Amino acid sequence: MRATLLIIEDEILLGTELSRHYQNGGWEVEWATTLSQARSIILEQRLDPLLILSDMSLPDGNALDLMEAVQGQHAHAEWLFLTGYGSVPDSVRALRLGAYDFLEKPCELEHLDLVVASAARSARAQRRLLYQVQQQHRQYSSQAFVGRSQAAQEVRKLLAKLTEVPFSALIIGGETGTGKGLAARILHYGGARVQYPMVELNCAALPRELLESELFGHEAGAFTGAKTRHPGLIEQANGGTLFLDEIGEMPLDLQAKLLKVIEDRRVRRLGGSKEIPVDVQILAASNRDLEQMAKNGDFRSDLYHRLSVFRLNLPALREVKEDLDELVPLFVAEFNAEAGRQVKIIPEKVWARLRAHDWPGNVRELRNVVERCVLFSEDAVFPEQWLQLPGQTSPPVGPSLTANDNQICLPLDGSMVLEDMDRYIIEMALKRNDYNIAATARALGTTRETLRYRIQKHGLKPSKLLFSRG
Repeated sequence: MRATLLIIEDEILLGTELSRHYQNGGWEVEWATTLSQARSIILEQRLDPLLILSDMSLPDGNALDLMEAVQGQHAHAEWLFLTGYGSVPDSVRALRLGAYDFLEKPCELEHLDLVVASAARSARAQRRLLYQVQQQHRQYSSQAFVGRSQAAQEVRKLLAKLTEVPFSALIIGGETGTGKGLAARILHYGGARVQYPMVELNCAALPRELLESELFGHEAGAFTGAKTRHPGLIEQANGGTLFLDEIGEMPLDLQAKLLKVIEDRRVRRLGGSKEIPVDVQILAASNRDLEQMAKNGDFRSDLYHRLSVFRLNLPALREVKEDLDELVPLFVAEFNAEAGRQVKIIPEKVWARLRAHDWPGNVRELRNVVERCVLFSEDAVFPEQWLQLPGQTSPPVGPSLTANDNQICLPLDGSMVLEDMDRYIIEMALKRNDYNIAATARALGTTRETLRYRIQKHGLKPSKLLFSRG
């Protein structure tokens, strides 16, 4: 599909020449000779030009007035102005309104082509960025916090209200895995700062010196190894949101520096003398009780009170197990799409085991369990044997794997990834069935073709394999 160029030019010869030239260059060209005609094309005919090439002074007014009037009423387009008599006020106003360039007539056609090509690239990049922002805005609406429990409904209501007000700081509390990161993204991408960056920092993941440098930035030579200037994350989040996860782990002296930045709305890089203005919304999260820490002197009370303009506490999953009814199908659908599986049926005995578990890892643990089960599924039924919930006895994977009360045990501490688990299970099943493909396939509840594919995929030695038809 060809990009659209709108030309606004009252000189007939020039307008004709430009229209013919850019049509031959692959553009879909619309030509207006007056501002009223151009306004009708943009607003009434809903034309979506990528680039607007306009004379500055038209018979019925100044083109800058039209640019200002239509801003925000159509997809992003770059404006490029041509004028026979440039004036400083007009050029300043054009740039202030966001015009791409301001050229004086007569303009060499080759030079104009270069500027038009550059402006088109800029417009496409801006449109891609706006599309991504719109997608994130839809993805992270308040409805993204799923759950039918009263607690989940209250969280959704508060998130929706917070996205409508320009708050400066907020504390998100809750146990590990309850969705603090999701809540932070909802607050950013659903709020007024969505077109500015969201910068995330886990305060527990970095040592003190590196945390200070990353947060506040540094000048070249500020310390050994600082060879170049580095803008800190506070600067990088200017205009947007800074999400400080596990803020309770931040050293007290850095808490004091952070408080000064929030109060003064200025940041000074390490080794620097200049204070840089910043406008940042702070979202602070912790799985610890910051209020109690402040009382005990383990967290600065002044910073705590400055951050707690609002407080959002997320419920533990064991307290809202009715939310499983919405969360589990949601995760199943997600991993079906990612892995090409077709899990559609969740047996009642699976639901019973899910509801009986206390979920110490909360929603994160639930998501990992569902991922494992969907990836190991063989048909449309959610496989109970892969739940592997602590304290619960899992049913056997296949008849031969439970002979003599023997079972395969897999670690759930992250030391073995799903791909390795799959390989290990197949390898052990083959050994216990004397490398007989047909018997192993029956034991694993799969087909010989599927088993052969996985044997080849994992590079298991074929020399020992018996391809019996039994």
